Amino acid sequence: MRFRGNKHFASAVGLVLGLLCAVEAAKVNKHKPWIETTYHGIVTENDDKVLLDPPLIALDKDAPLRYAESFEVTLTEEGEICGFRIHGQNVPFEAVVLDKSTGEGVIRAKDKLDCELQKEHTFTIQAYDCGEGPDGANMKKSHKATVHIQVNDINEYSPVFKEKTYKATVIEGKKYDSITKVEAVDADCSFQFSQICSYEIVTPDVPFTIDKDGFIKNTEKLSYGKEHMYKLTVTAYDCGKNRASEDVVVKISVKPTCKPSWQGFNKRIEYEPGTGSMALFPSMHLETCDEPITSIRASIELETSHIGKGCDRDTYSEKSLHKLCGASSGTVELLPAPSSSANWTLGLPTDNGHDSDQVFEFNGTQAIKVPESMVSTSLKEPFTISVWMRHGPGAHDKETILCKSDKTDMNRHHYSLYVHNCRVIFLLRQDPSEAENYKPAEFHWKLDQACDKEWHHYVLNVESPTVSLFVDGTTFEPFLVTEDYPLHTSKIETQLTVGACWQGGNARMAQFFRGNLAGLIIRSGKLENKKVIDCLYTCKEGLDVQLPEEVASAVKVEFNPNQSSLTMEGDDIDAFDKVIQHISYLNSRQFPTPGIRHLRISTTVKCFNEDACVTVPDAEGYVMVLQPEEPKISLSGIDHFARSAAEFESQEGVTLFPELRIVSTITREVEADTESEATEGADDDPTVQEAVVSEEIMHNLDTCEVSVVGDELDGEHESLEVDTSLLQQRALEMSSSNLGLVITGVNTMANYEQVLHLIRYKNWHTEALFDRKFKLVCSELNGRYISNDFKVEVNVIHTASPVEHANDAMMQPNFINPVHHASVDLSGHNLVNAHQASVVPSAATIVIVVCVSFLVFMIILGVFRIRAAHQSTMRDQENGKENEMDWDDSALTITVNPMETYEDQHSSEDEEEEEEESEDGEEEDDITSAESESSEDEEGGEPEDQQGASRQQQLEWDDSTLTY
Repeated sequence: MRFRGNKHFASAVGLVLGLLCAVEAAKVNKHKPWIETTYHGIVTENDDKVLLDPPLIALDKDAPLRYAESFEVTLTEEGEICGFRIHGQNVPFEAVVLDKSTGEGVIRAKDKLDCELQKEHTFTIQAYDCGEGPDGANMKKSHKATVHIQVNDINEYSPVFKEKTYKATVIEGKKYDSITKVEAVDADCSFQFSQICSYEIVTPDVPFTIDKDGFIKNTEKLSYGKEHMYKLTVTAYDCGKNRASEDVVVKISVKPTCKPSWQGFNKRIEYEPGTGSMALFPSMHLETCDEPITSIRASIELETSHIGKGCDRDTYSEKSLHKLCGASSGTVELLPAPSSSANWTLGLPTDNGHDSDQVFEFNGTQAIKVPESMVSTSLKEPFTISVWMRHGPGAHDKETILCKSDKTDMNRHHYSLYVHNCRVIFLLRQDPSEAENYKPAEFHWKLDQACDKEWHHYVLNVESPTVSLFVDGTTFEPFLVTEDYPLHTSKIETQLTVGACWQGGNARMAQFFRGNLAGLIIRSGKLENKKVIDCLYTCKEGLDVQLPEEVASAVKVEFNPNQSSLTMEGDDIDAFDKVIQHISYLNSRQFPTPGIRHLRISTTVKCFNEDACVTVPDAEGYVMVLQPEEPKISLSGIDHFARSAAEFESQEGVTLFPELRIVSTITREVEADTESEATEGADDDPTVQEAVVSEEIMHNLDTCEVSVVGDELDGEHESLEVDTSLLQQRALEMSSSNLGLVITGVNTMANYEQVLHLIRYKNWHTEALFDRKFKLVCSELNGRYISNDFKVEVNVIHTASPVEHANDAMMQPNFINPVHHASVDLSGHNLVNAHQASVVPSAATIVIVVCVSFLVFMIILGVFRIRAAHQSTMRDQENGKENEMDWDDSALTITVNPMETYEDQHSSEDEEEEEEESEDGEEEDDITSAESESSEDEEGGEPEDQQGASRQQQLEWDDSTLTY
């Protein structure tokens, strides 16, 4: 070392000695290098420089201090940073020391980086010092720091379209919001350079535009006649303003106005009741706009769920329907239409369904008790329960449809049908007399139908210990069957209820039903077979098709069970059109339910690529079933007659409707005659109107009710009877009460006439009876069509004895007149003629009537003869006998024997007069003498005139010897 000056020599020597001591001590490498724990770096792809934050600097406490001023110190290697080491697999970076003494370094890429391959890199780095001595012994390493390096993107790629070409088809005359979409992608890794910021149509002067998302639309309506196809060149730009490497061609075809659809389809199709099968689509065809197709599939649906109980069915009583379907015996209807003989359903709300089925509504508070006499089902014998039910999701409580339980004391259920949480459950307890062992007692079916708010038909065939359930004709097996002991022996009577279950111990109803019920039937002793069940469920309306032979094999047609929908499938469009033109609607009811049935045709068309290349919109319309011409059922016959008391008391009684006639007519409007239409100016004639004609038709009846007008029948001394053997022959049933009788069953009007003709009224005590009135009403389709009220009044004739009432007969012409004139008015009504079981009077009454008649006749004849003599006298006076004194005949007495020849002569004439008067109807009681003479002359003829002339000469007064 060299020092300047001698002034501080001694102090300099001491400093040098101290530094030498420090250097000697520093030769020992005691400390590890130190670096930051985390570094973040950025590098641009295609560049190797990495910008780190914080900078890469390693520090070591072993490093000596540097001094400035006039001294220069040469340091040893201890404390210097010799390098950095990177840890990781395939790390494309290296770390380099820039200054060992300061520990400064950099990280750089070994090769060019590609952001598209890897956007980020993470690895660890470690610094190490130079160790001790020249050989670097005792080298120290720092801790490992984490380095995160992000590779920045450069816009090196251009957009590329996904498709080489784009095609689209448009219909002329229409502006589209979007015709087609083109799409390009960019391979750059950054959001900025990989996004497509815009598209551009390069082709000039075309009526199209494209937005930033690649959607192309037309700016004006296109014309097929002007251009069939447009070819557009489209390019794309990314957000770095790079243009697509290759532009793309978009071909847009213009088609003439054509829409794939069903053509020739009438939305409203009117169906005239009674016309049978009617073609729905006679002129319809499928328009595919010349698209090459490989298959067509169409489904046609007829919506009938709003009609009746799911479709149009006969609305006879459920009991009558069972008979028509073959269940001819043992059926008991628990929910009949309210009537005088079935009044337990009077309190239930109904839909008043005369056009369709009558439905009973249960709102959770209503139930009915079925009379004990209606059902006597024993659990030992097989029986069937059938019911129509509509039920929706309700509460979690049990809802009872039908229940037979203890009437008093206890709450035991003998059998019960109920709904619980969308499950149909039937409880069947064993009879107490059976063995004390477990047997199936509760059957569970989990059904979607129980809660879908649609009508379904349920049939339970019960034959202990098994129960079979049919829903809409399909069999369902129970998913759970539980067993129980039989009931204990008890003498408690049972109660059958509908809509809830009777709790005998609490004397109240429980487990109320919420929904709609109809047609609840129990059939004892027999089980319903599948044929009867299908018959009860089958609809009377539906779709039908008569396939032409030439296309039967080309198109496959399938129906659903109730023929409310069908599917068609084929590949020949011409054959497809022919088949659909033969699809028809059929309603076999004579009086169908009027209203709308919606129609829908859904179509799928496939092309050669197996995709739905042509979209055919659904065709929707409806069938309007017109209101049927309502029949007018007319009852006519003798509405008032009289019978003797003896007939009422006889074994046969009195027939109430001996000449009843049942006629049903409909009224039609017909067009005017063709001749009048052809007449010139007939169309302008305001007096020309449509003619209304009445036409007699034949149809069935299902009920006739004979009711008493006035006091009810007293069973002790009066009754209404009918020929039960004839009822059985006609498959009719009769129920009676003190209000009258009801005949039920579906049968012809003629058969009902025969049965009603034989209804007899009997009364064993007629002393105080003078008349009885009855009313007859017949109906069709469970009350949909009702006849007039035909009322009959029957009078009782009490016959008088010959001795006691001989004089009374002379004094009571009001009683005698009806007997003499068989058709003369009696209390304002006609008596029947002789051959209609007329009254047979006693012999004394006949003699009195004949004598009085002759007496009246002879008096009239005498008055006529006196008048004739007086007229002769007046003529003599006019001839010049003015001086003769007039004859005073005030004291003249004429004696006539009425029993002379006149009686014999006119006895036969009186009988003829009685027959003629009974046929001619009512006549006036009083007749003039001139009318009597005229009538007498017509009946007597010439011999009568001669006798009258001789008798007149004998009666004329001889006044030739008279002195004045």
